[in-house]
Amino acid sequence: MTTGTIHGVGLGPGAQDLMSVRADRLIRNARHVAYFRKAGKSGHARRIVDGLLHPDVVEFAMEYPVTTEIPLTDPRYNEILSNFYAACTAHLDALAASGEEVVVLCEGDPFFYGSFMHLHSRLAAPVKIVPGITGMSGAWTASGTPISWGDDVTTVLMATLPEEELARRIHDTNALVVMKIGRNLPKLRRAVEAAGKQDCAWLVEYATMADQRITPLAEADHVTAYFSILLIHGQGRRP
Repeated sequence: MTTGTIHGVGLGPGAQDLMSVRADRLIRNARHVAYFRKAGKSGHARRIVDGLLHPDVVEFAMEYPVTTEIPLTDPRYNEILSNFYAACTAHLDALAASGEEVVVLCEGDPFFYGSFMHLHSRLAAPVKIVPGITGMSGAWTASGTPISWGDDVTTVLMATLPEEELARRIHDTNALVVMKIGRNLPKLRRAVEAAGKQDCAWLVEYATMADQRITPLAEADHVTAYFSILLIHGQGRRP
């Protein structure tokens, strides 16, 4: 029997019509679709493809056993997630070994800070990747301003980093993207202020989606959504 392939398919930043033609074709024809989600939730990746799936599709929801319930520094965190990814990989490998083609839905791009990478490093089956528009690209497009010019250095940070490191890297770069904000917003705000860039920082939430919101960081007084990105636009060399 011919071994099937696992397709890591990038869905883009959230708007269904920003998926690639290749992604759309694979998703519509898939007989097996897998995606990550929080326990008890439908999953954002699954919501993006709502209405596109084949009527007879078999869905495999990979529910995270832990998200923010314990800190990243707790030794149990890596152990729990490692076992989770191993179990998901075993299921996908078994499907491929039986000759099935499997589409794994990936928000943004499969190779850019996504959970799919933890499957990719474990899978024994053949894997093909369909790239997608990243969330940060959707965010700076939503802002209506180029993120970088000329020789600008663009830095991508995670808001989960220590506050001092955030402040140092924010100070040292020209253009900035910060992801994984959520409950880290107060820490990130302090780091931006320490870097002296609070007046040029923007918070973009749900970029490209129906409830998109763009707010100057100085005016953002709410708990930011999971799908939020902070931007500082570069002001580099131009003709």
